Amino acid sequence: MIPKRPKHNFKGFTLVELLVALVVTGIVSAAVATLAYALGTANDSSNDTAVKQAQVRYTTLRISELVRNCKLICGAPGDDLAVWRADDNNNGQINPQELVYLEMGQGRDYVQLLDFPSAANWRVTLSSILGGTAKQELILICDERQTKLVPECSNVQIVLDSLPPWSKSVSVSFDLVENGAVRQYQISAALRGWAGHLLDTDGSSLVSDDD
Repeated sequence: MIPKRPKHNFKGFTLVELLVALVVTGIVSAAVATLAYALGTANDSSNDTAVKQAQVRYTTLRISELVRNCKLICGAPGDDLAVWRADDNNNGQINPQELVYLEMGQGRDYVQLLDFPSAANWRVTLSSILGGTAKQELILICDERQTKLVPECSNVQIVLDSLPPWSKSVSVSFDLVENGAVRQYQISAALRGWAGHLLDTDGSSLVSDDD
């Protein structure tokens, strides 16, 4: 009597099933990779926008406060705007530590403040500021401080309602690239207390023995 062979119950995947599984796995992996890339790009875009918006808010605050509370817009020599920030010692004269320059560079591609906080308490003539020589003299003999407001931008423009030192309002505009798109921002401010009474008739000096 011939013994019966035991029956083997083989439960495996067919070739077609393996191919279908590979295709499905590939589709799922591609979808996951695409989603991860999209989330990463969105996160980078959000971070870039947050940084740019923080720069704009800080710049708006600094420029608005500077212009509103200043004594005088002293001049616009070259690519700068010279501002008599305050008369700290109430002597009716412009001292180096009271002078702030709003700079945009020859390429009009940044916005920053330049001041001289530790300068000696001697006076700067209005005529030298208007003529553009005061800044270079101060840089040579004083320790300057640069405060970057917008380190990378384009098309910076400074518009005044009238020529310094008769200016009473300032508008600063610049372009920023956010998420590949160019957006224009504008900051406008007006002087609260214009010290025009200190100017002589032609506006080239201060009446308190400026020159």
